[in-house]
Amino acid sequence: MSSTPDPRPVVAVTMGDGAGVGPEVTVGALVHEEAFTAGRPLVVGDAHRLRLAAEALGAAVDVVEVGSPADAAFTPGRIDVVDPHLLPADLPWGEVSAAAGHAAHEYVRIACELAGRGEAQAICTAPLNKAALHAGGHRFPGHTELLAHFFGVEEVSMMLTTPRIKVIHVTTHVGLLDAVARIEPGLVERTIRRGHEALRRAGNPGPRIGVCAINPHAGEGGLFGYGEEAEKIAPGIEAARADGIDAVGPLPADTAFFLGGRGDYDLVVAMYHDQGHGPVKVLGIEAGVNITVGLPVIRTSVDHGTAFDIAGTGRVEVGSMVEALRQAVELAATPL
Repeated sequence: MSSTPDPRPVVAVTMGDGAGVGPEVTVGALVHEEAFTAGRPLVVGDAHRLRLAAEALGAAVDVVEVGSPADAAFTPGRIDVVDPHLLPADLPWGEVSAAAGHAAHEYVRIACELAGRGEAQAICTAPLNKAALHAGGHRFPGHTELLAHFFGVEEVSMMLTTPRIKVIHVTTHVGLLDAVARIEPGLVERTIRRGHEALRRAGNPGPRIGVCAINPHAGEGGLFGYGEEAEKIAPGIEAARADGIDAVGPLPADTAFFLGGRGDYDLVVAMYHDQGHGPVKVLGIEAGVNITVGLPVIRTSVDHGTAFDIAGTGRVEVGSMVEALRQAVELAATPL
């Protein structure tokens, strides 16, 4: 007699940089019974480091190494981990390490392979350190580009979500002059569409989207800038609107974020990194979640870094990782 398949999606949880707070936020998110209610979290990381993190947090949890999701128990009080054994046992906390950077790269690779084989339905990532990643021989600006590489996807978008506002970026990890040069109507339209579909997947059938301008006052009719709003942004908005998407703009960024924070828009489209990240970090970084949109599977992440200054002390705030895991489960389980 065959058993009933478990409907809970498997979430591959990457531990991030072992010298940072990644092990602690991973353990901190998985010590609660609620982490297993709707999903099946499987950590890809270092079992020894996770045990050290549990000690730092004062968490009573059993860390068990498994070979695959089929070997995992997915029960409260136990953390199942796929461990490729890449970290030295005496890795110091809070220091840039090539070994930790390489290991973080490999954790993401393994998670993508699990998802590609259908053994995981979502990925949730703890923070990695870009300097350590580069020291380990992997020249990627961050998680977003690394995930796109492993999945063979040419273009993805970064979406930041907080209880008060959601933001998706047209450009992210490039310099400001390069960002302005890179923005064009097709990219704006595709970003709007990815954000629209992500919100629909999260249960919003008709998202209201506000799209930022590049220049102050949206160019003030040509007074500021060189017509970027009319040339680079407006045609992309018009194309999205022609397909029934409720997108408005280009809006002055200060106005767009005020209205978004007030609830007039379900999503704000930012043109470059700091235009979107600044307001998000003011309006709710503690519970902020980073979502990569455009991959074959959903990927969520904390909206903070490796926090080397407090790594290994047990003082890290785990709320963002708890929310990242919750949203990974929710979005993985909700069909488009």
